[in-house]
Amino acid sequence: MTADPHAFESAESQYARFRPQYPDELYALLADRFALDGTQSALDLGCGPGTVALELAGLVGTVFAVDPAAGMLEQGQALADERGIRNIQWQQGDSSTLLSLGLPPLDLVVMAKSFHWMNRAQVLTDLNEITTGRAGVVILSAGPPGTTPLPGWAPVIAEIRATYLGTVRRAGSGVYPEPEETYQATVERSPFSTVEIVPFDQVLVRSLDELIGLQLSNSYSTPAQLGPRQAAFEEDLRQALLSFDPSGRYEETIHTEALIATRP
Repeated sequence: MTADPHAFESAESQYARFRPQYPDELYALLADRFALDGTQSALDLGCGPGTVALELAGLVGTVFAVDPAAGMLEQGQALADERGIRNIQWQQGDSSTLLSLGLPPLDLVVMAKSFHWMNRAQVLTDLNEITTGRAGVVILSAGPPGTTPLPGWAPVIAEIRATYLGTVRRAGSGVYPEPEETYQATVERSPFSTVEIVPFDQVLVRSLDELIGLQLSNSYSTPAQLGPRQAAFEEDLRQALLSFDPSGRYEETIHTEALIATRP
């Protein structure tokens, strides 16, 4: 499978606004683990609106931010301009075009919640060709499916979503791709077979509007998926969440696993 450039179509602004940031401790770990000193070349593959690229930019010489969706790249470029960040090269493409993107030898590759969209074995083979000998590949995810406890409000949202969109998790013109094996198993068969997994947990409290905006950032409940039913979906979601917790404040523990892979 390769990334569907339409999976997040119409959700670019919600993705940039409502998806959580990764903790500062992650970037400190990467800086220490790979001795980042402002001279390296890094790739953020499946960069979305630059969630990782914008933070990596302060640690390396150049970040190549690659995504199949032009709208995501536009969001990222706008955020970089706002922050005065000039060392990110935004480039349209995906994992299937890696070897034709003209990238220099890479010292670090990060894939943040994008690895599941890819032909995972092939992308690791291709990265072996365009990375330096001491390079690392870092895959950020919430861990294997079903291993992270869901917050109490999650079933409330799932019920409303199913009412409007059914129980199949759609994504763009297809369905959400569930991995057939763990990322660790896939990576351990690749050239980057030395694997370390580092977990991070953050407690985040969202407002009602932020939680609803987050749902519109998901590939399976984008504004395009909802179409003319979006306003009704938002209203039903608002009422259901307020019935669940009238405070309008919704807590979640965000679990992130950094799978750090290097060559033996």
